[in-house]
Amino acid sequence: MDATLRRVHARAIFDAGIAAADPGRCIHQTLAVTGDELHCGSLRFPLDTISSLRLVGAGKATAAMAAATEAILGDRIDCGAINTKYGHARPLARVETFEAGHPVPDEAGVAGARRQLELLAGLDPDALVLGLFSGGGSALLPAPAEGLTLAEKQETTRLLLACGATIDEINALRKHLSAIKGGLLARVAAPARVVALMLSDVIGDPLDTIASGPTHPDATTFGDCLAIVDRYDLRHQLPTPVRQHLEAGARGERPETPKPGDPCFARAESLVIGNSRLAIDAASHKASALGYEVCILTSRLQGEARHAATALVSIAQETAETNRPIARPACLIAGGETTVTLRGDGKGGRNQELALAASLQLDGWSAITLLSGGTDGTDGPTDAAGALADGQTLRRARAQGLDAHAFLDRHDSYSFFAALDDLVITGPTGTNVMDLQIILIA
Repeated sequence: MDATLRRVHARAIFDAGIAAADPGRCIHQTLAVTGDELHCGSLRFPLDTISSLRLVGAGKATAAMAAATEAILGDRIDCGAINTKYGHARPLARVETFEAGHPVPDEAGVAGARRQLELLAGLDPDALVLGLFSGGGSALLPAPAEGLTLAEKQETTRLLLACGATIDEINALRKHLSAIKGGLLARVAAPARVVALMLSDVIGDPLDTIASGPTHPDATTFGDCLAIVDRYDLRHQLPTPVRQHLEAGARGERPETPKPGDPCFARAESLVIGNSRLAIDAASHKASALGYEVCILTSRLQGEARHAATALVSIAQETAETNRPIARPACLIAGGETTVTLRGDGKGGRNQELALAASLQLDGWSAITLLSGGTDGTDGPTDAAGALADGQTLRRARAQGLDAHAFLDRHDSYSFFAALDDLVITGPTGTNVMDLQIILIA
C-alpha cells in the first residue's frame, strides 16, 4: 500500500467522521412531531399547550441545526434568531440569522445576542424555547455584562487564546463577562420551558461548558476566574474594566451566574444530540471497510498540539515496528481538542501545528501517514481544516528550501503545508465535534 493511497484513505476516513456528525441528522434523530405531540428526545410536549415556540442559539453548526428544525416544525415556529460564523449561514424561513466573528467576537455577534434576549423577554409559562447550540457558540454569542464593552471582551479573548488557556478556562471567564452565558439565557426566558439541543465540541460533553452553558447552571465563580487569570499572569494585562469587574464579583459586589438549584432551571433541559464519539465511531467503521485493523486511542486528546503529536507518532512507530497495539495495516484514531501557546507571528491552527510537529518525527518512516483536521472545516484563523504529514514530508520540504523547525517555531504551519499542497481543505462542514486524528500504518 503506497503513500498516495494511504492519503486517499485518510481523507475518506476523515470525511466519514464528519458526515456522521451532520447536524441535520442529529436533529432528525432527536426532534419529531408525532400526532399532536412534539418529541424532543424523551421529552414530550402537547402541541396545543404551547402558547409560543421560539428558536435561539449559537454555534458553527447552529444554522444547519436550525434548517433541520424548520423542516420538522415549519410554521409551528413563531420566530427565532441564531448566531453563526461567517460563511456558515443557511436559508431559513422563520428564523433570523446573524453571521458573526469567531474565535474573536464582533459587533454582529452582539446584535444577534441582543435580538435573542429580546425574543426571550416576557415569555409566559406555556411558551417553549428551543435552544440550538454547537461548537463556537461561546464566541458567537457575545453580550457584554453591564459596564463592559465588546472591545474589552475581544482583548480578553485574545489574551486567553494566546497564552494557551484551555477551553474550559476561557469559557469560565466568558460566562462572568456576559449577560447571556452561564445559565443567564435560561434566567431571561423563565418561566417559559426551555430545551437546549447541543452538538458538543467539548471533551466529556459537560453541559455547563458547551457554548458556555447558556441554559445550564454554572459551577464556576468570579474567584475561579481570578485564579485562571493569575495562573497565566494576566491580571495586569487585562483591560482595566474587565479586571475591576472580576475583582468586584469576587468581593460579592456583582451578581453571580445562576448555580444548581436556581429556580430559573426548574423548567429547563439540556440534551447532547451529537459529539466526538459519533465521528470517531464512523471513522472507525470506514477504516475497517477499507481493510485496516482499527484502534481508537482516545476521544479526549488535549494539551499542546506539538506534545500530542509526539505521543501519537510514538504509538504509530511502535505499531510499524512491532504490530502493537494492533497488527498492520493499521488505523489509529484519536479525537479531542489540543491547544497552541503562541510565541510567533505565523499563520496556522492546532491541527496544522500537530501535523507539522508530527512530520519532524516521521522523517523517513515511509509506512506512516497522519491526518489531523477540525470537523468544522476551519483550523484556527485559516481556510484549512488541517493537514497531512508522512515520512516524505520533510524530504519534500527540504527540496523546496523549507525549514520545518523554523516554521514550527513561529507557528507558521499553514504556510509550510500550503507550499507542499498538503493542507486539508473541506470548506465549512456545517458541524463541529472537535478534531480527528487519523494515522495509517502500511
